[in-house]
This record gives sequence, structure tokens and C-alpha cells, in this order.
Amino acid sequence: MRIVAGQWRGRALRAPPGTTTRPTSDRARQALFDILRHAPWSDGLDGAVVLDAFAGTGALGLEALSRGAKNATFIEQDRAALTVLRENIAACRAEQHCRVIAANACQPPMGTPCDLVLLDPPYAQDLVPRAVQALRQHGWISPGALIVAEMGRGEATPFPETLQMRAHGAAQLVIFRAPS
Repeated sequence: MRIVAGQWRGRALRAPPGTTTRPTSDRARQALFDILRHAPWSDGLDGAVVLDAFAGTGALGLEALSRGAKNATFIEQDRAALTVLRENIAACRAEQHCRVIAANACQPPMGTPCDLVLLDPPYAQDLVPRAVQALRQHGWISPGALIVAEMGRGEATPFPETLQMRAHGAAQLVIFRAPS
């Protein structure tokens, strides 16, 4: 696993051992960030404030930073993933642009509004709608923010107003906008 593009292109990222953390594939990340760069409904990543919830290795948030986001907050609760996440941030020398919160994304602390919210929870546990609701209630999602959810292929999309859906292997990326 590596950073696909931007200032840290090619930088290797670590993943914790075992199957608890399922990092987004390089191919799916490339497709996602190409969509975010070129879609007519996207403002791109330059200066974006990013939340990477269910962060795992931090690959999504670090990719956003590599491509021009201003800063990223990572929410993760697994101890092994948190250790690797912090190591990946340090490997990119991105500490000044990152904040790591050890918490459950469905029970987050109060936060600051983010322009881009990246959700990559375990599949088939109905975590995306619960996390979106909790993150909105706790101030993490700014009005009109783009929300990207990686879900298992075939999982019902909980949001009827999607901007784009794209399948990649066992995953599907669902992109929608938070209400204004």
C-alpha cells in the first residue's frame, strides 16, 4: 500500500497485522481522488479540511493531504490501527497537519466542521448512517460537505441522493453531499 499521487506519491504505508483493518486499495483510492478532482460538483481538495473516520491506516486522509488538503483529523478506536496510523503520519512528516482521535466514529467527541468526510467502516454492519448521524450531531460535518463512504459491494446505499457510486472489487464508493 502506498500514497498514489501528490507530494508524497509512492510513499509506502504500513497496515497492522491481521484482518481487523481493511485498507482501501490503491486502485480504489486513485479512482476516488480522481473523481474528487474532476467531478463538476466537487471543489477539489486544495485547502480542504478533512475528516477520516474509521481511519485505520490513515490512507484516505493522507492521500487527501498529499493532494492539497489543508489538514486532516483521523478518528480510529483500534489500538493496533492507531499505532500504525501515527507511524504513517510520521513517515509522511505530516504531524503538523494531522490530529488523531482515539474514539468510536459512531460516538465521537465534539468536533470542528469538515469539508470532506471519508468513511471506511467495517462492511455489513450498518455503520455508515449511524456514523453520519453522530458526526453531524457532534459538529464534524459542515453544511454542504462531501461525504464519501466505502461500503461492501451490494450493501444497500443508505442515502438516496448520491452524487456518484463506483464499484471496485469487493467495495463500492458512495459519494453524497451533506444537507446545507
